[in-house]
Amino acid sequence: MSLLGVSTLTKSFAARRLFSIDELTLLAGESYVLTGENGSGKSTLLRILAGIEAPDSGFGHYQEQRFDWRPYPDWLRRQVIYVHQQPYLFHTSVAENIAYGLRARGIEANERQRLVAAAIAWARLTHLLAIPPQKLSGGERQRVAMARAWVLKPKILLLDEPTANLDAESRRQTIDLLRGFCTARTTAVIACHDRDLIELPDMRRLDLMGGRLHV
Repeated sequence: MSLLGVSTLTKSFAARRLFSIDELTLLAGESYVLTGENGSGKSTLLRILAGIEAPDSGFGHYQEQRFDWRPYPDWLRRQVIYVHQQPYLFHTSVAENIAYGLRARGIEANERQRLVAAAIAWARLTHLLAIPPQKLSGGERQRVAMARAWVLKPKILLLDEPTANLDAESRRQTIDLLRGFCTARTTAVIACHDRDLIELPDMRRLDLMGGRLHV
């Protein structure tokens, strides 16, 4: 079943056409890997899908509901979560970082505490709770960011190079979490060059090359 789709999507920077995508359909519960050379527009495409940037033209649909990017609908922001390659963490605590989105959505304190505890257990972060976020390693920060996304139960998860610049053990831990995140409840699109991610079972390939998306 189609979950999120875009049509006639274009994006340019100055005189350079970055990409022109006739059609892209993301199916419910499927996982996709978005590949392409550096500068091909992978990050920009994810940011457009998340409503962080707007395309020059095009429209989208979520299930049966059509939407535009100006403005990106608030109801869709609750369904789509974007995780940056170098996620920003607030200088509070690991638990407060994970709770941020829940607090913004008005979840009551008791329920928020329960959900955060579940996310901490899922991401195996208990041993990091006393460490200030700014002192975490790159892999640890990525796992906190993934827990912050997981706790919101998004329908669509967009990840930008989640294993880039991580050591071997951090890569393994991040990939393990991704395999647990990418289930029937969540459609995932992962921009990367990581062969281990690209070759995960049941991963669909999207290749952004020469300004066109090849499925």
